[in-house]
Amino acid sequence: MKVVYQVCCDVDVHKTFLVGTIISTTDGVQPCYQKKRFSTYNSDLRNFADWLHMNTCLDVCMESTGMYWVPVFNILEERGLRVTIANPKWVKAVKGNKDDTKDSKWIGDLFRLGLVPGSFIPSKEIRILREFTRYRYKLVSMKSSEKNRFQNTLTQLLLLPE
Repeated sequence: MKVVYQVCCDVDVHKTFLVGTIISTTDGVQPCYQKKRFSTYNSDLRNFADWLHMNTCLDVCMESTGMYWVPVFNILEERGLRVTIANPKWVKAVKGNKDDTKDSKWIGDLFRLGLVPGSFIPSKEIRILREFTRYRYKLVSMKSSEKNRFQNTLTQLLLLPE
């Protein structure tokens, strides 16, 4: 298979840390793996972006599990890196003896060969607008729920014998 990305990185994101694996294809065929672990604090995420730039890695792939990928994506996008968010069902590893290192290597190898389709991620402005809209909807729903709860309480109190 043809190597699409000569230098790329796969990121395995957890709640408190992430593991980045840079895959370099120097001789055209055999990949070289370089792995490093970072915390998910903003300062360390910036260090992660600096590490990627130092290794001339501009293409990053990560699995979209939960919401942990969002801050990582935002900082990498801010730093000018091309980030591909992969749906977990598209990069599911072969059943068997699994761990984070094997998963990371598997996803990285798929991405290096161009076999990982990216999920649609809207622009930053649209993402911010969506968050505000969702939050407003939640507040309006909570207001309606509280009104109903208050009315039910009043109804119950009025029906109590004196």
